[in-house]
Amino acid sequence: MAAREFHLPDVGEGLTEAEIVTWKVNVGDTVALNQPIVDIETAKATVELPSPYEGTVVALLAKPGDVVDVGVAIISIEVAGEAPVDQASEPAAATAEEPAARTAVLVGYGVATETAPSRRHRRSAAGTPAPPPASAPPQPAAPAAPLLAPRSTPPVRKLAKTLHVDLASVRGTGRDGLITRADIEQAAAPKTGAVAQAPSGPTTFAGVTIAGWDDGPLEERIPVRGVLRSMAEAMVKSAFTAPHAAAWLKVDATRTMDLVASVRDRPALAGLKLSPLAVIALGVCHVARAHPGINSSFDDAAGEVVVRRSIALGIAAATNRGLIVPNIKGADKLDLVGMATALDALVATARAGTTALGDMIGTTLTITNVGPFGIEGAMPVLPPGTAAIVAVGKISPQPWVLDGALCVRQVVELAVTFDHRMVDGALASTFLRDLADFVEDPAAALLVG
Repeated sequence: MAAREFHLPDVGEGLTEAEIVTWKVNVGDTVALNQPIVDIETAKATVELPSPYEGTVVALLAKPGDVVDVGVAIISIEVAGEAPVDQASEPAAATAEEPAARTAVLVGYGVATETAPSRRHRRSAAGTPAPPPASAPPQPAAPAAPLLAPRSTPPVRKLAKTLHVDLASVRGTGRDGLITRADIEQAAAPKTGAVAQAPSGPTTFAGVTIAGWDDGPLEERIPVRGVLRSMAEAMVKSAFTAPHAAAWLKVDATRTMDLVASVRDRPALAGLKLSPLAVIALGVCHVARAHPGINSSFDDAAGEVVVRRSIALGIAAATNRGLIVPNIKGADKLDLVGMATALDALVATARAGTTALGDMIGTTLTITNVGPFGIEGAMPVLPPGTAAIVAVGKISPQPWVLDGALCVRQVVELAVTFDHRMVDGALASTFLRDLADFVEDPAAALLVG
């Protein structure tokens, strides 16, 4: 018998750490090969990790809520039929000074070491138990309370943390004992014997659930990690590496709205939520094909501008975890039905918190839609590694001059923020004007180009 440790793998794109969300196993459980054992949250997505071994769980080396570095052991599993393993002889995580050979890890998660310099040399400092000596036999698990978190959902766990409620002390009233938001609020209410006043209501800020104004502490600190850290780093990098410039234009979107209304009930679109955004997204891709420079990036290291002729169209999405930007690969090859289908799938996975890491890398051109928030226009910050981002404002009836006469039309403001190192004002303005022409008469553009 040998105790084997499973080290947190790199689940993609050089991420250096992840948060333990929920253990699906407990000490003493028997696990099968590839059985899901833990949910982790990276800077961009929630990932379910399978067991690399078949055996019995000896110890859980990290608790729910712990942020663990890549390469740190998170679970120990006793594997039958193997000789005891000398931990010192196990392949160590690669360091910048002494890179290790390429080592296979989990299927779908790449390899443990790439040719680029590794950043996996940090190990979690506090809170990680030291592994037993190589010569000592595996110790039986102590009869302490299990580390398996009480059953609840991520937003409810965050609310409990904000209101300082111990989940282990709460009796869940939901289905199969699930702890609900109401259970947490009741547990946090003053124990005066009177009915607690309804709180002003939790809200989402910086990707976490926080208490309302009347119910929260006078001062609250939110750890900068996960999506919040990813967004903060990306925006700071963008602001200090790319000179931003912007252009904007009000557009008559009446024919776009008419087109959406006229085809929404067609059989090919059955079950899909066709929105004006799908038409505008088609327009962005259509116009970019005529102006490839708008779909480029600036490579500082090589001293080159990279022009791409395939569009991974990023769609900024506000979720309970914060702002994420999943993308639609090959968006330039889609028709209206394909774009509507892709947008529906993107929104559904973003809201469910199941967006795959691969869907958030490689964006070449981005759209942010502020219209649903009732905002007429915005100048967004440019995502790093791209040349332009298009902002779409609220579409609403407004006075408009058409053929010399004043009338009411459906009007939208379109804006483009661009990297002025390679995209000049002429290209940005031409791109925006051509996009406006598409939105003003999308049917003609789709039929004849």
